[in-house]
Amino acid sequence: MNFDDSTSGNSPASRDIAFHLHPYTNPSLLRESGPHIMARGDGVFVHDDNGQKFYEGMSGLWCTSLGFSEPELVEAAITQLRTLPFYHSFAGKTVNPAIDLAEMLIKSAPPAGRNSQMSKVQFAASGSEANDTAIKIVWYYHAAKGTPEKRKIISRKRGYHGVTIAAASMTALPYAQDGFGLPLDFVKHTTTPDYYNGALEGESEADFVARCAAELEALILAEGPETVGALFAEPVMGAGGVIIPPAGYFATIREVLHKYDVLLVADEVICGFGRTGNMWGSQTMDVQPDMLTCAKALSSAYLPISAVMMSDHVHGPLAEQAEQLGIFGHGYTYSAHPVCAAVALRTQQLIAERDIIGHVRRIAPAFATRVERFDRFDFIGNVRAIGLIGAMEFCTDRSSGGKFDPSHKIAAKAVAKIQEHGVILRALPGDIVGFCPPLIISEDELHDLFDRVELAMDAMQSIADEIRT
Repeated sequence: MNFDDSTSGNSPASRDIAFHLHPYTNPSLLRESGPHIMARGDGVFVHDDNGQKFYEGMSGLWCTSLGFSEPELVEAAITQLRTLPFYHSFAGKTVNPAIDLAEMLIKSAPPAGRNSQMSKVQFAASGSEANDTAIKIVWYYHAAKGTPEKRKIISRKRGYHGVTIAAASMTALPYAQDGFGLPLDFVKHTTTPDYYNGALEGESEADFVARCAAELEALILAEGPETVGALFAEPVMGAGGVIIPPAGYFATIREVLHKYDVLLVADEVICGFGRTGNMWGSQTMDVQPDMLTCAKALSSAYLPISAVMMSDHVHGPLAEQAEQLGIFGHGYTYSAHPVCAAVALRTQQLIAERDIIGHVRRIAPAFATRVERFDRFDFIGNVRAIGLIGAMEFCTDRSSGGKFDPSHKIAAKAVAKIQEHGVILRALPGDIVGFCPPLIISEDELHDLFDRVELAMDAMQSIADEIRT
């Protein structure tokens, strides 16, 4: 069926095709297949407009941590809408939810680097905005320190940091850059900490970590240490394939960064708020960042809000510079929007009140066991999990780790087959399927979700065999 508006009448699907440009979507395929229209959600489930029910195995886009029908968050939004639906935070103005949320974030912050601690928060509306803001703060900090030429930003290959112009330049994935003339030239990319795919023959994890650090140092030296301002890094790389760095990775690269006065910014947009079994991925992976960006589960994605947290080490020079200039000239109309802040505040309170992180820790072993069981399929080469985030990676031959030709789109085929069994997952670059269920998922729901995925993988066996022959 072709859903082009000229042939398909006035249905919601045809009007969507006629008027809506979807993000991260192939327009021609959408015209052929039509949109998948979601109508409602409850708990870990979403329901489409045909009444079909699905486990949302990716928490939407790694974000809806408290599920799709939390009445406390709805009530927080309604209460604030009735009290003060909007105000800004320019020129010293503020609202109580923003004050409470900023305090709560700082009090829960992970250890910072350079014998410092997280000190201040600035709010934005998305992870992309938060990372763009962090870049500007890096530049502001170095200018305040008398080294304004330290403007180059390093991120890791396959990292994901957003889609605004600067953030998309750090997002080292072709689909976010091709056709847009990106990346901008001040962004450079270093080694992905992917031991499974990146290790040399016979190379231990410790040796691989040492090589990652050596390649980072070589890049800094090649660019000129006097020109490099910061490294942005996800504690666990999400959209690039759920890449969990080897032990000691961040401690080793921190030595390089400190040697050349390069700031470390932790992108916690996916990892923050319990996903890895701690409040912050930075705690799980021993990041000790100078700055931290967060979004998504900050409000369980019920309303758009993000934040940039900075250590005393960064804020001190920034404050001095702003005083000399008479203003800190950055912020957004919707920075600390009162309704978004109120929902985010209630989200964080619920995480504490309901011991959501304790629940993640209790259920994480079952999650890891179920992810590991996919290695019984001879077309799955690597499985991995930490907290409630994981992945399975497709291969033609497990012994060699050989990849399917990308034209076969085997991960996309697997995701389609999984959806037929009532679970929504996501294909990631490199023929990887990620798992990221809402943090509230029960153990019974977890096993049912994975039972369905295993049935879909049984059905994928013949497809994989046919491709390999």
